[in-house]
Amino acid sequence: MKPVQWGILGAAGIALNRVIPAMRDAPNCVVAGIASRDAVKAREAVKKVGVGRPFASYEALLADPAIEAVYIPLPNHLHVEWCLKALAAGKHVLCEKPIGMTATEAMPLLAARDQSGRIVEEAFAIRNHPQWPKMRAVLASDEIGTIRSVQATLAYDNRNPLDIRNQLNAGGGALYDIGSYAIAGCRYLFNEEPRRVMCAMERDECFGTDRLTTAIMEFPSGHATFTVTTQGGPDHGGTHQHLGIVGSQGWIRADFPFSHSLPSPCRLLIGNDKSVGSVPAREIAFPIVNQYSHQAERFSRLVRGEDAEAFPLEGAIANMAAIDALFRSAASGMWERV
Repeated sequence: MKPVQWGILGAAGIALNRVIPAMRDAPNCVVAGIASRDAVKAREAVKKVGVGRPFASYEALLADPAIEAVYIPLPNHLHVEWCLKALAAGKHVLCEKPIGMTATEAMPLLAARDQSGRIVEEAFAIRNHPQWPKMRAVLASDEIGTIRSVQATLAYDNRNPLDIRNQLNAGGGALYDIGSYAIAGCRYLFNEEPRRVMCAMERDECFGTDRLTTAIMEFPSGHATFTVTTQGGPDHGGTHQHLGIVGSQGWIRADFPFSHSLPSPCRLLIGNDKSVGSVPAREIAFPIVNQYSHQAERFSRLVRGEDAEAFPLEGAIANMAAIDALFRSAASGMWERV
């Protein structure tokens, strides 16, 4: 297929260090341009990654007819604004998670997508790693019985006040940044939407962002719990992370389920009704893959109209609705409907 010409809106670290290098490895992607609000920064970004042309503004990149799709790694509070502008310019859009600051804010994207006829997706790279569809396949096989609960943990230590993830007005904090992964993963495994949620949240005294958040989500088929923190665990290497699934007759444990900032091998450990303690009945091993390359390649196939799994915008808004309910619960101290 003819490679898709990609433009990058912003020179964020995730773009320069993970997504653009991954796109270079995807045969159906060409990074044609990188935009920044600072012309010097745009030139430096192009020089660092060795691909594309610099654009001195986001508007200039969107106005280029050669650009077919854009990746948006901007701060959370700018996601909806620039998704709308990209759609208006006739571009396909892959936007970093979360899709916005609230589900209500993100709703206009549905009409803009339909009017433009373009594709919009939320960039959850984890869904492109083969371990996630394999977990679904194990669940569908009834090997561990009916899914009853999911537990997830993500943690990293970042106390830098200049980091956008620690800036409240820009959508910083644990729930937006890594809680969104936990919610998306639980929704994916249950293949349902949560009915109601409960949340406890501890905020940093200086930043105002949530640095420790623990949640319970009630699904029609069972429960999910997760804890996320931005001030715990290691400060590098893909963070501390855990995912466990309990079924009516067994369990699944993923040893590296979420962030693969350092592409690494990983395993699913599966226990059945004969397993003792935490000793698995079998393991499924996965070689090193770059889930960001898989994401770029899959999305580019969608742009070309080829057969590929799609994650529609409606799912991104549903994830956002769960985040909204968790913030409400943290404030009210009560169960909140999603």
